[in-house]
Amino acid sequence: MFLAAVAAGGINSVVGSGTLVTFPTLLAVGFEPISANVSNSLGLVFGGVTATWGYRRELAGQRGLVLRLLPVSAVGALSGAFLLLALPPGAFEAVVPVLIVAAVVLVLVQPWWAGALARRHEGDGAGVPGRWRVVLLVGVFLTGVYGGYFGAAQGVLLIGLLGVLLTVSLRQVVAVKNVLGAVVNGLAAVVFLVACPQRVDTAAVVVIAAGSLAGGALGARVGRSLSPVALRAAIVAVGSVAAVSLVLC
Repeated sequence: MFLAAVAAGGINSVVGSGTLVTFPTLLAVGFEPISANVSNSLGLVFGGVTATWGYRRELAGQRGLVLRLLPVSAVGALSGAFLLLALPPGAFEAVVPVLIVAAVVLVLVQPWWAGALARRHEGDGAGVPGRWRVVLLVGVFLTGVYGGYFGAAQGVLLIGLLGVLLTVSLRQVVAVKNVLGAVVNGLAAVVFLVACPQRVDTAAVVVIAAGSLAGGALGARVGRSLSPVALRAAIVAVGSVAAVSLVLC
């Protein structure tokens, strides 16, 4: 479980989808699905903190953008966490692989699309073309709902969305993604702690937290050293594996 958490923290800091490592591991060692999801979300919060810190240089100049997106992500996360407690376990299973494939396509077309937006529309200083701001806010909200509900490949969805709507570098997109992902996981964790503490396995949370802390810091170092082409290839590869894994499961 610890090794899975290290891997998940590293994957989350660069791409997202670390849940696809830790969640099946928890199921394999005997946890029931809801308890595994809740404990996993709590533990991975800590990896999000180290990942965000690791990308702090890329966050320079993005303060205004982050402050605008955080409340939207927060509302989405709370909505998703409450949906997890209210809806049947398999409610999102059919749509999630489609969303991930769409995000992978967005990552692939991102250089051309972002360049076109930068040429045709004037940004607001945070890299958001004016007419796309509503689309950005709605997309971030819906990604927050999904992240609060389950979270697997939340990072891929965010990178795909932010990458085509922001006129910033891919590394800066990853940095913003880390902040939003950490907030989503953190708020969902608070809801789970308050609403269903009996679902939380303290030992599992501690092990995953320790592993994801180390993995988040290591992943940030690796991710920041990758070229944009290599980073894009890693995102597409992990996203594709995530979509296939969810379909087969």
